[in-house]
Amino acid sequence: MSRLQSLRLAFRFALREMRGGLRGFYIFLACIALGVAAIGGVNSVARSVSSGIAAEGRTILGGDISFALNQREVSSAERAFIEAQGQMAESATMRSMARKTDGSDQSLVEVKAVDQAYPLYGSLKVRPAQSLADMTGEKDGFYGAAVTQDFLDRMRLSLGDRVLLGGATFEIRALIENEPDLLSSGFNFAPRFLVSLDGLRASGLIQPGSLVDHIYKVKLPEDGAVTGLDAIRKKATDEFPDAGWNIRTHRNAAPSLAANIERFSQFLTLVGLTALIVGGVGVANAVRAYLDGKRGVIATFKALGAPGSFAVLVYLVEIMLIGLIGVAIGLVCAAIMPFAVKGLLASYLPVANAAGFFPGALALAAVFGLITTLAFAIIPLGRVRDIPATALFREQGFEQRGLPKWPFLLLAGLLVIVLAGLAYVTAFDRRIAGIFIVSGLAAFGVLRLVAYGIAAAARRAPRVRSIPLRLAIGNIHRPGALTPSVVLSLGLGLTLMVAIALIDGNLRRQVTENIPDKAPDFFFVDIQNNDIADFTGLVTSIVPDGKFTSGPMLRGRIVALNGTNVRDMVIAPEVAWVLRGDRGITFSDKLPENSTLSEGEWWPEHYQGEPLVSFAAREAKALGLKLGDTVTVNVLGRNVTARIASFRQVQWESLAMNFVMVFSPNTFAGAPATWLATLTIPQAEKNKSPIVLSEVTKTWPAVTTVSVTDALNVANDLLSRLATAIRAAAAIALGASVLVLGGALAAGNRARIHDAVVLKVLGATRRTLIAAYVTEYMLLGLATAIFALAAGWAAAWYVVVEVMRLKAHFLAEVVVMTLIIALVMMVCFGLAGTWRVLGQKPANVLREL
Repeated sequence: MSRLQSLRLAFRFALREMRGGLRGFYIFLACIALGVAAIGGVNSVARSVSSGIAAEGRTILGGDISFALNQREVSSAERAFIEAQGQMAESATMRSMARKTDGSDQSLVEVKAVDQAYPLYGSLKVRPAQSLADMTGEKDGFYGAAVTQDFLDRMRLSLGDRVLLGGATFEIRALIENEPDLLSSGFNFAPRFLVSLDGLRASGLIQPGSLVDHIYKVKLPEDGAVTGLDAIRKKATDEFPDAGWNIRTHRNAAPSLAANIERFSQFLTLVGLTALIVGGVGVANAVRAYLDGKRGVIATFKALGAPGSFAVLVYLVEIMLIGLIGVAIGLVCAAIMPFAVKGLLASYLPVANAAGFFPGALALAAVFGLITTLAFAIIPLGRVRDIPATALFREQGFEQRGLPKWPFLLLAGLLVIVLAGLAYVTAFDRRIAGIFIVSGLAAFGVLRLVAYGIAAAARRAPRVRSIPLRLAIGNIHRPGALTPSVVLSLGLGLTLMVAIALIDGNLRRQVTENIPDKAPDFFFVDIQNNDIADFTGLVTSIVPDGKFTSGPMLRGRIVALNGTNVRDMVIAPEVAWVLRGDRGITFSDKLPENSTLSEGEWWPEHYQGEPLVSFAAREAKALGLKLGDTVTVNVLGRNVTARIASFRQVQWESLAMNFVMVFSPNTFAGAPATWLATLTIPQAEKNKSPIVLSEVTKTWPAVTTVSVTDALNVANDLLSRLATAIRAAAAIALGASVLVLGGALAAGNRARIHDAVVLKVLGATRRTLIAAYVTEYMLLGLATAIFALAAGWAAAWYVVVEVMRLKAHFLAEVVVMTLIIALVMMVCFGLAGTWRVLGQKPANVLREL
């Protein structure tokens, strides 16, 4: 018989086998469908958001191309160049303090000033509807403003009320309902305050050195809106090499958001892959149990002369067909997920979610599902080939020990490698993906060792007098025991839950406990050089025992390292933030008090040699820098190159006044720097915080005051939203563990029926059997929980300490939660799965032995 004929015949037999229904494969289907739906759904949603950003790139950016400068406006030559490209709209953004006219309250706001050409794309929606000129123009001596609802709520104001911004009074004339280019401005943690450019200039907030971003957006003519972008960028760079502007096009309208979506979707995809791999254990259990019930059919095949390979082929075809059904169910769920979450995402992302059909995301999920099905089914199938017909007729089946022949093991290993390689190649951050893959493989190996260790310990346990306990210990180590499957399935799910709970708990502890204890109470930004002495005197007079720290600050962007343009360099994702956009930089004769010199030497006071810089050690290492290397920064349109003289260990988690780069003072001699200051108020004087805020805002309206408590509340709210999504993803993995647990129990029911019948014949009561099963499940649940706590803590420690650079704490509530979940799940699902076993009549079973 040719191979094609064998395949056709095997396909016919497989279809006949499936006529009896899918009984025994429901958990199989659920495991595959759950994993495929998680992977396909997450990637479909991510691509729908990315497609929405790409489709609305011009609206999100506010133009075809934008030129952004920090702390300075364009020169006349630069303005002429930009205006020559097309229609230009000018805007400026900064943070400042808005306050009531009576001085009774104030709030940090994100100020955005626009000209009358705004917006070039999209539409600004306000209530009540009115023109931009009417909304922001000057009337009766007051400029107008549009604000968001959270500003009105925070300040307890209404439309028509007036507030002070800097040295000018603004009338609130409209409520912002939709700001088309909101996403391009990055993360905002204060309410929006929209005014005209004339209004911002009248406020007096724009002073030399003020932290204000000037943005020039261009709408290109139709014939150059696509082909001209790269040419314009190149021409701008060539003609104005020292401009220091950040040029973005509508193709990359919201780079930070797009990158965060990619990272977050990768994490959720890896969690979904964990669920799928956990489900693979369920596949192996289901296949083993199904083949165990088909011993008579397999024996008949072999007795009639069919080779073992033909029996393997029949059931391989059948299992892959069932796997396709599970994949199809998962793909349907994944395909509708973008539509299902469209409304939910709209409240978090003000961008059209381009819900649709994404073949690439669904195909990737399908491939993952099919490879997982085959990888975990191949070893149980391999045992079919080597079992003689006589053994099958004697009711001996798949409880034998040992492994199938090496070709099956090799194929299973190759499939696992392909699965890992696919996860690695398709990952956004391959370093994280690599860690996940290695950790996953290690977890499988360790869990198998844990299962063997539990069985070995049970086998060597001293003989006990309690019959239920003795039966429980025997069930843990007997041939065909549930121990390997239970430990593997439940262990992976619980480990993931423990790791996520510990990471989330440690982050919240940092935000709510550790950071507030170390962090200053206030940051003061944009203090003018001629005001710093008076400012220091006022603050220290209000809080004489407070800790006041100040230093000069400029904004600069790293443009080259060792003479190489950073745009031409491959940068590790974890340190890319250092090179992204403008950074705060400072200069000082002395080493900052929150830093420790780790390498090199500090320059002497009144140093006048070549420009020197001290770089943060961890970030320098990630960038591949060493002492003597050069760093080129663009500050106020001027490129400055400095040589690295030292590295510093910086305590970022303290939220104190820290900088990546500290320069020698001669580097920026004469530059219009402003001052940054922090204030830490003693616990006994915390009640003076409102006085400090009020007096500073009233005396220096242009100084921006940031309350660390408010900022941490915003961060905590963001963490809560992320944690909800992460917990939901982890719950999918735990759900897969539950399914696999049920499948493992179902796979072992046949052996348990025989055991229960024999024990009943020997005089065991139902109470004795229940006590034995409960004890067995509690022992397995306890052992698995202990492993999950250890492995989850190791994973969480690595993420918190090595990735986030924070202190890790082992949380007692996570221990209690894990133990309760493990014991409840094991006992409840265990008894639910074996309750039918206890009701079996001995006669019916004994006739089949």
